[in-house]
Amino acid sequence: MTAVPDNERLAGLVFELASQLHVERTRRLALETALERAGLLAPGAMDVLADDPALLARAREGLDRSMRGLMRVLTEAADPRAPLRGEAAPSTE
Repeated sequence: MTAVPDNERLAGLVFELASQLHVERTRRLALETALERAGLLAPGAMDVLADDPALLARAREGLDRSMRGLMRVLTEAADPRAPLRGEAAPSTE
C-alpha cells in the first residue's frame, strides 16, 4: 500500500513556518528600531551591512548549514525529526 502525503498536514507545516518567519521578522524590526532610537544604530546602517562581503559569507555559511540539516531530515531514513517523510515515501510493507 502506498502512503499518500497528508496535504492538510503539509499545509499546516508551511503556515506554521510562515508564522514563525513573520514573528522573527517583526522581532528583528523591533530590535533595529530600538537600536536606532537609542542612537546605537544609524538609520540605514542595516542596509549597508547587508552588502558587506564578510557578513554575506557568514550568512551563506549559516544557510548552507541549515540546508544540510534540512536535507538530512528529509532524506535520511533513521532521522526521527522527519515528520512528513513517512507520508511522502511509498510504503514497503
